[in-house]
Amino acid sequence: MEQITQLGTGIGWRPEIADAVERMAGPAGGVDWVEVVAENVCPDHIPQSLLRLRERGVTVVPHGVSLGLGGADRPDEQRLRNLAGRAEALGAPLVTEHIAFVRAGGALTASPQWEAGHLLPVPRTRDALDVLCENVRIAQDSLPVPLALENIAALIDWPGEEMTEGQFLYDLVDRTGVRLLIDVANLHTNHVNRGEDPAKALDELPVEAIAYVHVAGGFERDGVWHDSHAHPVPPQVLDVLADLASRVTPPGVLLERDENFPGPDELERELGAIRGVLEKAEVRGREERAPSAGRDCVEEAEPAARQRLGLVQVSLLSALVAGTPVPEGFDRVRLGVQARALAAKRADLVAKVAPELRDILGTSYRPTFVAYAQGHPMADGYRRDALSFAEHVLLTGAPEDTDAQRELRRWWLERSGPAPLSQSPTARLARATRRVLLRR
Repeated sequence: MEQITQLGTGIGWRPEIADAVERMAGPAGGVDWVEVVAENVCPDHIPQSLLRLRERGVTVVPHGVSLGLGGADRPDEQRLRNLAGRAEALGAPLVTEHIAFVRAGGALTASPQWEAGHLLPVPRTRDALDVLCENVRIAQDSLPVPLALENIAALIDWPGEEMTEGQFLYDLVDRTGVRLLIDVANLHTNHVNRGEDPAKALDELPVEAIAYVHVAGGFERDGVWHDSHAHPVPPQVLDVLADLASRVTPPGVLLERDENFPGPDELERELGAIRGVLEKAEVRGREERAPSAGRDCVEEAEPAARQRLGLVQVSLLSALVAGTPVPEGFDRVRLGVQARALAAKRADLVAKVAPELRDILGTSYRPTFVAYAQGHPMADGYRRDALSFAEHVLLTGAPEDTDAQRELRRWWLERSGPAPLSQSPTARLARATRRVLLRR
């Protein structure tokens, strides 16, 4: 494993706080580096704020959310090229992704392919580990810089798991040499939701492989912890950070905030609290159990292992987004919580790519979309999802306000474009919708 870059204290760059991040960048402000969602950056049109940060010597790390390396299929080559292009455009010393699956179905399982719209946990089984290791090696060979993978938060448990999270991560690093992005907020989330002890996970995982650490806020409701990235960092998460920092000095620590952005003073206080934890930490001795630098050759996952993993993943995802029966062994209540969380997350992301929908529909947007999502799985990205949602609303005669209905009709017609030539079901539906709406 190559030497890990020393990053310092950072913050997740978002357009909403770009000015504040620029003011805080540098030793005086306490921001040494930033992380940006890779899919939100185009290499040919990098935001000026990020360019100014780069000119000042601030490291920018692209953080991917769509590869789905924990899925049953091999990584998509175009997605890998996109991530590599962003790393090169930003001059990044590494890129990061998640140990998760984000889509399931397709040719491997002879079923429709659906998108989750969010990160879902991988079962900690030998099949899943074999597939993940091969996918990681494919990604490593395609990227110009080292890769680090993040542990995710989960609301649900997979039945029949064969390893703890720490054991799963240790074996992943040992077999591939991949680095780790440890999210201490996710360790706390899994403690509340799944009864997993963060200290035990830290005991078992190879902390020497940590590239950097995420810290974020959340909230608890009805015994479930929601990793919202929209609330202040709670003391419990800082306690997990302190435990980690007592075992190893993390090369970098980053504050994540995605919604409900506070003012610069509050961001500075949170960064100060993180630095305070790190300054107080004294690394204690621990028995070294360092993993290897990655085997020279990782065996290919057996096709049967990919198919078995694909079948269990598509059965879970279809229950979450398409209302099919709950697979055996899953907690129905928790699956319902996860399904509602996915629908709400999807509504928020559609509102970001198409904010006009929320403006047109007003307070009815969110409940209308969540109801729509329960019977209409996402299959082709958020922009297509926004158009399909608008089609659905218009064809069902909503909204009741005629002015809003005319505005929504105008919005859809402007963005649906001329009738497509494709004979796909989606294209045929779009043509039919245009014929109906143009007659109104």
